[in-house]
Amino acid sequence: MPDDRSRSWPGQGPDPRRRAPQGPHGQGPRHPHQPWQQPPQQPPRGYRPEPPPMSGGPELMTHHAYEEPSGHDDVQPDDDGKPVLTPEQRKKRRWKIIRRVAYGFVAVFLVLPAIAFVITYFLVDVPSPTEVAQNQSQAVTYLYADGSPMGKDVPRGGNRVLLTPEQIPDVMKHAAIATEDDSFETNSGFDVGGLLRAVYNQATGGTGGGSTISQQYIKKATDNDAPTLTRKWTELAKSFKMNQTYEKKDIITAYLNIIYFGRGAYGVGAASQAFFHKDAKDLSFSEAALLAGLIQQPGRSENDKVAHDRWNTALDRMVKNNYITAADRAKAQFPTPIPLEDSKQQAGAPPAFVVQQVKDELAAHDIPEDRYYSGGFQVQTTIDPKAQQAAEQAGTEALEGQVDDNLLDALVAVDPKTGGVLAYYGGKPIVQVNGQDQAGRDWANTPQNPGSSMKPFDLTAFLKMGKGLDATFDGSNNRTFDGRVVRNAGPGSSCSQECTVAEAMKRSANTVFYDMVLNQTHQEPVKDAAREAGVKTKTDDGGQSIISTKDNNISLGGGETQITPLDMASAYATFAANGQQRGRHFVQKVTNSQNEVAYQASTDVKAAFDSDSDKSRQIAGNVTEALKPVIDFSHLKCPAGHECAGKTGTQQHTKVAGEPSWAANANSQTWMVGYTPSVSVAAWVGGDGNKPLHGKGNSPIYGSTIAGPMWQKFLSLYLTGKPGEHFDKVDRIGGEVPPPSSDVATTTDSTPTDQNTDNGDQGDNGGDNNNGHGHGHDQSSSSQETTPKHTKGSTPKETPTDTGQPGT
Repeated sequence: MPDDRSRSWPGQGPDPRRRAPQGPHGQGPRHPHQPWQQPPQQPPRGYRPEPPPMSGGPELMTHHAYEEPSGHDDVQPDDDGKPVLTPEQRKKRRWKIIRRVAYGFVAVFLVLPAIAFVITYFLVDVPSPTEVAQNQSQAVTYLYADGSPMGKDVPRGGNRVLLTPEQIPDVMKHAAIATEDDSFETNSGFDVGGLLRAVYNQATGGTGGGSTISQQYIKKATDNDAPTLTRKWTELAKSFKMNQTYEKKDIITAYLNIIYFGRGAYGVGAASQAFFHKDAKDLSFSEAALLAGLIQQPGRSENDKVAHDRWNTALDRMVKNNYITAADRAKAQFPTPIPLEDSKQQAGAPPAFVVQQVKDELAAHDIPEDRYYSGGFQVQTTIDPKAQQAAEQAGTEALEGQVDDNLLDALVAVDPKTGGVLAYYGGKPIVQVNGQDQAGRDWANTPQNPGSSMKPFDLTAFLKMGKGLDATFDGSNNRTFDGRVVRNAGPGSSCSQECTVAEAMKRSANTVFYDMVLNQTHQEPVKDAAREAGVKTKTDDGGQSIISTKDNNISLGGGETQITPLDMASAYATFAANGQQRGRHFVQKVTNSQNEVAYQASTDVKAAFDSDSDKSRQIAGNVTEALKPVIDFSHLKCPAGHECAGKTGTQQHTKVAGEPSWAANANSQTWMVGYTPSVSVAAWVGGDGNKPLHGKGNSPIYGSTIAGPMWQKFLSLYLTGKPGEHFDKVDRIGGEVPPPSSDVATTTDSTPTDQNTDNGDQGDNGGDNNNGHGHGHDQSSSSQETTPKHTKGSTPKETPTDTGQPGT
């Protein structure tokens, strides 16, 4: 019969307190699954295992808990029946676990990766510079919005020669090494310290990578910058193999033969010609420093500040690496590159300024300029062929017959329903400088004082406060604010002491808007309104405009406030879109050589002026209601069947010593910005800085003198044949929708009877003009000549109705 003492209840193991039979040495065998467990002790004679208590029944008197006899309490079981280990046993157990983890760590993180790295090493190849060159410098195909061809952008650096190590001077090699990889001479293709720094920066949100020159070569050679572990692993293997296969002088030469420097130049041979018109072997250490510095930001090579910063960085690192002396550094002079000649303006090329805007937009979406020229891309733009032709025609004709050679112009059209730029004219793409062709400046993306075209943003901030067009201000002339005298531009731009905001906008009464911003909205909300509408300032990614809130000149678009025509067209498009703001863009989508979509524009839309889209719509609609009468008041017309709204603007010139007497009444910047429900257009005519501009007989020019007719010409050309359109009606803030008024812009040639009602902008200068920026005065020096009645087909001659001037 089996020994009853070996039995257990169903579901239970043998009693751990029962001692196993003794072995030959007086020790019981260890449990096969618990090598650390003490041998179980044998219970005393007569012991019977205690059955489990019966559920729900009374405890039997015979079922008493067993008590361990004295002398058997050296190992106590825990609640689960497992023995409690001694400190020595616990220590041994911990070290066994640690050893096993360490072995696993070594296997997983060292042995297996080493084996995988060796396998990868033998599987990969390092592309030669010749192979890389064949895939670089590819033309980019441009399409209009409708899919029709616009042209091809062919890089200038396509015809380059691969240089030998002897043809690249040491100063160029040293500049690149110091700037890009100061451990190049000693590393094996990758820098462990650099990799750890890159990991740390990524984890902490910092910047800076750990790529060596060899890794950069592989990255450019394979045109693969995907943020994946597979790509990085392969890159490390190729970099290591490159350093085991080639000498350092060959590696730095290969790198300098394929890297992009800007100006369409791949390789140092093409770059030295593009920037300095010399062979690479003749580069000085200062010129080499500039080229090496530009490797990090080739797309901004024409930005003077960026170029200087990168040049200084390269020189400082060359001193640190003992490639040049501190004395050489001290006497170094910035090597000004030769003027950028635009040789791409041949037949069939897309507009140069459109190309640059596309490049900038793609660079902001992970397609920098070097990748742009190596992807075999096809770019479908937002440019409408009819609109672009109309913009170029209107811009060219606007300056024909003008007597002032300082006059410049620009025109931008934006689709309010998409945010896409329909037309972009930045002026002449080629200008003559000392008898040579040179790329012109893009005036459509150059910030200027907006003058009274800033006032819709004043009004927006006012409406956001819940105040409306029927609120009244003192619109009389020569009002004093904190010791500053603010003037209107003449009788036509002045108003009564109970002037409504709507009337003040029509007449462009400076005193009303200066008062409104100074005493009610204040400056910051005006800046906010402009940015909400779509103005991108220098603090924004890719922005150029400046909106200064340090004084009240912002109210009249003067002082340090300067906005680009591109921004003005985009911001007014938000009014046209009923307060819905869409990011402006030039690109619909980009496909690569495999016809895969590499980038597609966002279709996001947001309520601009209030989180409630209905409220934002009401604010924008009230701005439109205030701007509609300005068209007729400025002697302009809407296209047949189309409602339109807009605002003129003028910045007064500040006379300097040596200028003729007529310069005292001259203006330096003029605007007309307006829209229909389907297109927003900004037209600018001005000078390069604070220059006195004039028409025939040294007469001043205003917003409605040249810019206004140019704006009108574009709309007429572009909207001809398109269905008529009208603005949506909204509730008037502070009142109901008013009945249609007689001064709403129409398609007739009616003329205001007030001989001094000019154009509402005559010199609303926005303010202090010191070299075109303003200097803090609020005095008006506008002329008071009268305006003859405008007759059909004639160009109006205007009275300065709101020349504002310093600070007005």
